[in-house]
Parts: sequence; C-alpha cells; structure tokens
Amino acid sequence: MPLLNLIIPALLGLPAHVLGVNLLASHYTGKIYSLSFSNNTLTVGSSVAGAGNLPAWLGLDTSGGARTVYSVDEDWFGSGVLASFTVGEDGALTQTGKLTSLGASVHGTPYADAKFFATVEYDPSTLTTYALPFQAGGKVLQKFKFNMTAPGPNPRQNAPHPHAAHVDPTGKFLLVPDLGADLIRIFSIDATSGQLTACAPGEAAPGDGPRHGTFWGPSSNSTDGLMLYTVNELGNSVTTWSTSYAEGKCLSLTRQKTLPTYSGASLATGSKAAEVHVFGNFVYAANRADQTFGAQQDSLATYAIDAATGALTWIEATNAHAWFPRTFQINKAGDLVAVGGQTSSNVAIIKRDPATGKLGDLVASAQVATPGREQEEDGLSAVIWVE
Repeated sequence: MPLLNLIIPALLGLPAHVLGVNLLASHYTGKIYSLSFSNNTLTVGSSVAGAGNLPAWLGLDTSGGARTVYSVDEDWFGSGVLASFTVGEDGALTQTGKLTSLGASVHGTPYADAKFFATVEYDPSTLTTYALPFQAGGKVLQKFKFNMTAPGPNPRQNAPHPHAAHVDPTGKFLLVPDLGADLIRIFSIDATSGQLTACAPGEAAPGDGPRHGTFWGPSSNSTDGLMLYTVNELGNSVTTWSTSYAEGKCLSLTRQKTLPTYSGASLATGSKAAEVHVFGNFVYAANRADQTFGAQQDSLATYAIDAATGALTWIEATNAHAWFPRTFQINKAGDLVAVGGQTSSNVAIIKRDPATGKLGDLVASAQVATPGREQEEDGLSAVIWVE
C-alpha cells in the first residue's frame, strides 16, 4: 500500500497531498483530532480520548514500519497519562498503549530504537524515563530532579524548567533545553538498559530561556559540521551551536551566535518564541502573541543556513495565520507547513517554496474544538503531519 500511495499520484501528475493526506491535532480539552487535507481543503474528522486531561505534545514514529503516535499529558494534579496510538490509512487512531505517568509533562520522545521513552516536566524540574511499550502498571525507569543555586535574570527563571527532550542524529545522546537554568542538558544513552548519564551541558546566554532544538548537518552520514539550533522563549531568539563528538566521550556543544526571531526593534509585550524546525538549508521559528500581521495574526521567522559553516542569516517574517502558534511542522515534500494556533485553536496550511525556503499564502484553515484564552494553557496544543 505505501508503494501505491507514491505511484498513483505520480501517474496522475499530481502531488500526493492533492489526493489527500492526514494530520493530527491535540487539544487541551483532552482529545486528539484527525484531520484530512485534500484538494486544498482541510477537514476535521473524528477524535479520540485516552491521552489524559491535557495532551500537550504529539510525536510520530515510523521507524518500526508502523505509524505510531505518542502523546504526553501536562495534567498538573499529581498524575498524567502517556499514550500511544496507531494511525490507520484513513487517519483514524487506535490506542495501543497507556500508562499512568507522574504528570506535568510538556514534551517527550522515544529513544534507543523506541525501546524507551523520555518526558520532561516543566514545573517539577524533572526528566523522567519509561520503558516502551506503554502498559498499565508501567513504572518510572529513571528520574532526574534538577536544581539551581540561584534564580536567573528573568522572573520566570525561578527554577529549572526543562522544556523538551531531543535525541541527537547519532541516537547516542539525549538533549534537554532548560528554560529556567539557561542550559542545554546532555545525557549519554545506554541503548540496552535505557539508562541516561549526565554530561557537561551547553550554556546559553543568561536570560535566553532555551525551549526546543533541532539539528542540521551538511551530510546525513557524518557528524562533521553538525549544528544544533535552539529557539529561546525568553530571549525571542535562535541560537546556533556547533557540536563535537569524540569516540567514547560525551557530545559537547559550543555556542556560536544568536539572532532575534524578528526584524524590527522589538516584539510586542508578552510575545514568546515557541518552536523551531529545519528543512533543507533553512531554519524556521514561531513567534507567539507578537501579532506582527495584525490582531491575532502572529508570525513565523525564516533563516538561511550557510551550507559551509552552518551560520544563519535572517530572511523574513511571514504570517502564521494563527494566534499563539505553539507548534508547526513542514510536510515531507517541503511545500506545505501546518501551523497549530493554540489560542485561535486552528490548523493553518501555508505554502512553502522548496527552492527559496520562503513561506507563502494561506492554503486552508480549520477550527479544531474550542478556542483558548489569551496567555492561558488551553486551546490547541500540537499539530503533526501523518506521512
């Protein structure tokens, strides 16, 4: 079937998304929604529960041949849910696993060939790991509680606030941007036991507040020239980090340069950079609540990557066609971007030029469940393509 999905659009001379592609969106009302994009029309379909009260993040894993979606629960009241689902050809979800977690998780990722799963908890200041598959009665494998000797320069840096868990391209290290401590925490991975061992962290500039990260390299077969780009929520900026790998030693990071996520003098009060992605030789970052393009119309920032050095150059800011874009994702073809507006609770599909990297017009938009409240933890939490 996957081969037919590629052959038929090619025979018709049409891009695959014209014939239909699926997306998923999670919402802070506790449901995950299936969406269909076909003939430039975006339709909201069925929804499922089973992901806890506040599903905060979605991730798609296709490494095992199946399309498995993982979700984490941000429920703040003592416990939460980690859940897994398979995605059918029609985009419908079937739950395959579930366990009771410690709660308050804002991000998570499978690691060690999807034998284990790591979550981060913002206010508890923790990194927690579990064995996969998720099943009732599943227990914590490992838990790190982070501490600080003094608060950071930003009022929100009263404690460590780990915000994401990312596996590096070698699969040997887990990176955790810590908004509160201004660190990129690094852990080596024991692929057999799932045990993590702390390495020396990368140090962000004071007050940056790193939130998420993404890797880029000139070659997929080598770590030479491999770069990490982090989006800084408090600094409204993107930082470039060079990497160093030595046999038998920890991955190390060296901070290079930081650029703002905007081109003017400043962003609106209350704006918060949210997400970062790489596609080809371009980096993209989302600004929440900047309203650069009018009331309830926030922006996406675009940068070009120097293929020789990995350095970034500002290109432009464009309309996200969403209010408080907490997440966005580029499709495999590189010609469309799905943006998840948290407060507007919409999914917007935007054109992208694969050659220039520039983002274009709005293609489609659909409302998902109920809108959120400004600067509150409700509304739409995540959107991903299912490809």
